[in-house]
Amino acid sequence: MRNPTNSSSLSFVPAKGGASSNKSPVAEAADAAPVSEFGREMQAGLARSPRSISPKFFYDVAGSQLFDRICDLPEYYPTRTELRILGECAGEIAEQIGPNAEIVEFGAGSLTKVRLLLDALETPKRYLPIDISGEHLEAAAQRLKADYPALVVQPIAADYTMPLVLPAPMPGAGRRVGFFPGSTIGNFEPEEALAFLQLAARMLRGGGLLIGVDLVKDPARLHAAYNDAQGVTGEFNLNLLRRANLELDADFDVDGFAHAAFYNAPRQRIEMHLVSRRAQSVSLNGERFGFEEGETIHTEYSHKFTVDGLRALAVRAGFKPGAVWTDPERLFSVHWLAA
Repeated sequence: MRNPTNSSSLSFVPAKGGASSNKSPVAEAADAAPVSEFGREMQAGLARSPRSISPKFFYDVAGSQLFDRICDLPEYYPTRTELRILGECAGEIAEQIGPNAEIVEFGAGSLTKVRLLLDALETPKRYLPIDISGEHLEAAAQRLKADYPALVVQPIAADYTMPLVLPAPMPGAGRRVGFFPGSTIGNFEPEEALAFLQLAARMLRGGGLLIGVDLVKDPARLHAAYNDAQGVTGEFNLNLLRRANLELDADFDVDGFAHAAFYNAPRQRIEMHLVSRRAQSVSLNGERFGFEEGETIHTEYSHKFTVDGLRALAVRAGFKPGAVWTDPERLFSVHWLAA
């Protein structure tokens, strides 16, 4: 599920000269106040048709905690299956990576899966977890530091889909290796997935990328994974509206929207939406947006892959595909891509 998508930064340039304003100083100050990235993208997302918002905004503190709960659900097979693959194949994976590695994790979350990798590696030098939820990341990084005192842990609060300048390699460091678990690559549109992999290939040149990828399977199993009996995924989806109310002074009636997730078989992807239960209007940043009954806000895609399809995408991005590890049911796959 973890998916940030590309977003542009906004710069504020003061006006020079021109006609004087008739607005009061208070109004001018309000107009000049910077709007957060979340505010800009939510407003733009509600204005477009069809309406949509990037899933990277799921991950405030509450959203990150809800996602951790999703990973423990019986229906949500990706996390436990990927953990099983990483645990059983950790030695082979470590051989591909080599000694003294620096690990860069994209969309690090709670830093759970990387522990299996760190335990198997020979004298890893440094761990650079990147995540958009800075508060959640910092807390997880502190726990990891306590458990791995010899490891340099340097968290980076950032949108990893944007160009990043990483710290220079440490003296004596081996390969710089990216870690991208959880099939987060599936959250991108196809052209975005290619763009991210191209970016990663440049950042990791001379090293490689270890990536977890969910595979095409029975639609019924996919449907259950995103429509759990406890309703946690629904709460995760709806938390986006609660966050907007809290941070953007919006007035979403959260009970007026419903979680909807379904598998689009021709496009091999789960689609997740928030559906308006009735005709209503919402205020955001001084602008009102009307919703018809049944109208939706698209919040996430989760594309599924074949092994050959992922390898072909990696080649287009500039990687050289290597070993692939899967579970016995072929629900999930972990790929080594040399950069």
